[in-house]
Amino acid sequence: MISFISGIVLLVVGYFIYGKFVEKVFGTDLQRKTCAVTKADGVDYQPLPAWRIFMIQFLNIAGLGPIFGAIMGAKFGPSAYLWIVLGTIFAGATHDFVAGMISLREDGINLPEIIGRNLGKSAQLMMRVLTLVLMVMVGAVFVSGPAGLLAKITPSYLDVTFWLGAIMTYYVLATLLPVDKLIGRIYPVFAIALLFMAFGVLGAIVVTQPELPELFDGLQNTHPSASEMPIFPIMFVSIACGAISGFHATQSPMMARCMMNERLGRPIFYGAMVAEGIVALIWTAAANAYYANYGMDESNASIIVDIITRDWLGSVGCILAMLGVVAAPITTGDTALRSARLIAADILKVDQKLIMGRLAVAVPIFVCTIAVLIYSTSDSKGFDTVWRYFSWANQVLAAFTLWACSAYFVRRAVGKERHHFDFLITFIPALFMTCVSTSYIFIAPEGFRLSHPVSYIIGIVVTAFLCVCFFWWKSKLKVKN
Repeated sequence: MISFISGIVLLVVGYFIYGKFVEKVFGTDLQRKTCAVTKADGVDYQPLPAWRIFMIQFLNIAGLGPIFGAIMGAKFGPSAYLWIVLGTIFAGATHDFVAGMISLREDGINLPEIIGRNLGKSAQLMMRVLTLVLMVMVGAVFVSGPAGLLAKITPSYLDVTFWLGAIMTYYVLATLLPVDKLIGRIYPVFAIALLFMAFGVLGAIVVTQPELPELFDGLQNTHPSASEMPIFPIMFVSIACGAISGFHATQSPMMARCMMNERLGRPIFYGAMVAEGIVALIWTAAANAYYANYGMDESNASIIVDIITRDWLGSVGCILAMLGVVAAPITTGDTALRSARLIAADILKVDQKLIMGRLAVAVPIFVCTIAVLIYSTSDSKGFDTVWRYFSWANQVLAAFTLWACSAYFVRRAVGKERHHFDFLITFIPALFMTCVSTSYIFIAPEGFRLSHPVSYIIGIVVTAFLCVCFFWWKSKLKVKN
């Protein structure tokens, strides 16, 4: 319990101390007019109140990741606490803040454009493809997950197929309508459900005082398949959204287009990630309590969620908590597809002010999403496969985003010595996430399945090579200027 409570305290303290430091390094300009004001179109560029923007950002990023990912990551032992806390403060929240602020500074540009401006056209093209694929995967995964959960708590005639159709219909409307017409109005309801879920489970942990693993007991790998599932890099991909997620940087531009002042950057971008880290920490602790009572044989996270909430919160509380768990992925899936529309529109240069322009871009995205959805629900292992590839693509995108942010700082620093070392706040996490994502694909069951030492060597070599390339580019940039 000490490690769990300490983790929550450190996350809150991290927001006020390191979050303030990152804000100072970036340098907010309170007098600068934002794109929500200068480019207002009543559809995507739409000024919104700060509290509503925070709520939308938090719900956008807090999908199934900090719940299901935390439950799967808890099997690795107390090292999961360490990754969530340190990953959130120094990597995830920093990643979200810097990427979001760059978008805010540059008229709400989407992530592929941020990467293109800082890493070049080749990286931009690759990220356009990867980002769109990731958005479609998120839309599909975050339809089937909540549909299955809703089917458990509703009458039998409201089966999974019904909920798949209902959620997909909502996604279509949320993707096409102006941001303030549906998303801006329905998210307060979802937020109440999500907060009840988080605080309900947290309260149950504090009251029941379950025996939880502690960091001072050691960081040994407690996963049932420890020999095949090493902490590094498997755990760092399993717990993605609860520590760092490239997906978040695809969502930030939507909120950047609604912010009326740069001072909102830290509470909205950094703060929302810290809030998600707290949710992940709560579910890691809850999962540890479950594993202590029932063992680690169960691998279906939705079943674990159902048992935990039913045991701790009772029948009524279980339903309310499950609605919170359902709200999280739904409020991520809808904005994932909306983000895909915005990215595709930027690529194709299609005006989104009129509904026909939005339909022209969105219809192919819906078709692809439904195709992935059919695959993920037609095979018993389809969902798990799509989820694992989604998690890995998430971390690859995070690494690219961190490299782009580092390049942004370097470009900004030319001729300004006071910003000379600014890039380190994103460069160090970029190195780590590059090593994680590279090692993972070579070691994972869905990857190349190479031996652990070979996979680690490849990860280190690739990371070292990119590090050398970065400093070579940095030196050339200085000479050129």
